[in-house]
Amino acid sequence: MRQRRGRATGALTVLTALAVGVGIMSVPGASARPPAPAPVQPAVACADLTTEALGLANTTVDSTAEDPGDETTPASCRVQLTVTHPPADDAVTVWVHLPTTWNGRFQAVGGGGFSGGSPESLLAPLRAGYATAATDAGHPGASADFALNADRTLDWQRIRDFGHVGLHDMTVTAKAVISAYYGRGPEYSYWNGCSTGGRQGLMEAQRYPDDYDGVLAGAPVINYPQMQTGQMWGQVVMLEEQHPVAPCTFAAALQATIAACDTVGDGVVDGVIGDPLACDFDLDQLVGTETDCGEITAADVAVMKRIAEGPRGQDGSFLWYGLAPGTPYAGLNDVVEVDGELVGKPFVYDLWWFSLFLAQDPDWDWRTLTYAGFEAFFAQAVEMYGDVLGADDPDLSAFAEHGGKALLWHGAADFGVPFQGTVDYYERVRELFGAKRTDDFLRLFLAPGVGHCGGGAGAQPTGQFEALVDWVEHGRAPRTLDAQVVDDDGTVVQTRPLCAYPRVARLTDDRDPDDARSYRCATATRLEPAPR
Repeated sequence: MRQRRGRATGALTVLTALAVGVGIMSVPGASARPPAPAPVQPAVACADLTTEALGLANTTVDSTAEDPGDETTPASCRVQLTVTHPPADDAVTVWVHLPTTWNGRFQAVGGGGFSGGSPESLLAPLRAGYATAATDAGHPGASADFALNADRTLDWQRIRDFGHVGLHDMTVTAKAVISAYYGRGPEYSYWNGCSTGGRQGLMEAQRYPDDYDGVLAGAPVINYPQMQTGQMWGQVVMLEEQHPVAPCTFAAALQATIAACDTVGDGVVDGVIGDPLACDFDLDQLVGTETDCGEITAADVAVMKRIAEGPRGQDGSFLWYGLAPGTPYAGLNDVVEVDGELVGKPFVYDLWWFSLFLAQDPDWDWRTLTYAGFEAFFAQAVEMYGDVLGADDPDLSAFAEHGGKALLWHGAADFGVPFQGTVDYYERVRELFGAKRTDDFLRLFLAPGVGHCGGGAGAQPTGQFEALVDWVEHGRAPRTLDAQVVDDDGTVVQTRPLCAYPRVARLTDDRDPDDARSYRCATATRLEPAPR
């Protein structure tokens, strides 16, 4: 094994703002420019894109604006539209940005958490020459208030808009605007999103398979109700066991796990577990260990093990995946000290999910949760929202027949969305189509040590979107993705390949561990199928 040189600082930083609840609003790889066809110029003026000119049912053009651009952003026509679904009293906002010199492609950008998307996310693809669009998916901002009417009944139209209807509305509307402005439609259409944006992309591939030629889905919230409900599991365990664990105890357990399994998978000591599913570290070894917040007790370990195991029924039955080894404990951020006592502090998105979507009571008190109550809520969530919010249908046959390609990637140290859920989905697609056929249209890449949509100690994925474009337009299916570690000065100090699952990058002999060329793709540990 080799010790990696030049390790970047901030290796184990956990950004709460990138938890599933918040998701991520940046778009990896969107700013780079793939080779473009001959540039396309507008066929009409921006002001000509009126409601009457477009003639779309239940669609209103709210505004059009010529933006002059600047030294980084090209001149563009920016259109805002509203789509409704009478007799429902809903409104789906759509933003479409059209560069005056167009590369012939369309790129839609997803949202994060409870946000369907925002116009701010369109700058990167616009700069790359794409006609681009986003939607609020039926509600403004990132809150979950849209789910509940004033009388505490569920607003199913807005829930459907958020789940998938608003995404298709945006796609149809954006393509119509593009065709009207340039006098022709896009040669290729792409979806680019992470977290909720990843779920949105897979929802499009499953429900509206002709909408997009390529889908980039990072850290996708595929099994939405299981994941979103499961995020409360750590709080339930600490509440029921009456034993909140101190943040520094969680941190000590994480550091010990990584130290014990550091070389697993990649053969390199680098503060990253290369193959987390192969790590077998027993937290019981930590009992009696001194930390900055005192000695780790057997009670601490019992709680941490139960949290890491993931949501379970009262009879011990599997409900959903927990934290893979090397993944930060959510409790690292969700336990605070109040008047000298440790207390749980659930993430606000989890509180919204339980209070608005499940309890249908904005004043619901999370401290009333028990193991039995959690299990009941979990079953309710899957039953009520599995179809409208879940994107776990493995039948991608129509998408594949359309010629679509989907590239999935997931950080293997994602504490918000367990990567095992993405692997589980990928394995079910392989089971349905076979490995060879699946490889024709779906690939999955895991990024060791990387958090939710980025961050963490691992080498950060780069060029995912460009790899998707190359696959769609030139038929070159990616076998690896590029990843890199950058120090505080912006210098690349390490490069690594990310191998297509179920393989992992492993150091070859005694070569330079900081050079991607020193690695080969080797067989990784496969995920055991979840009970069905």
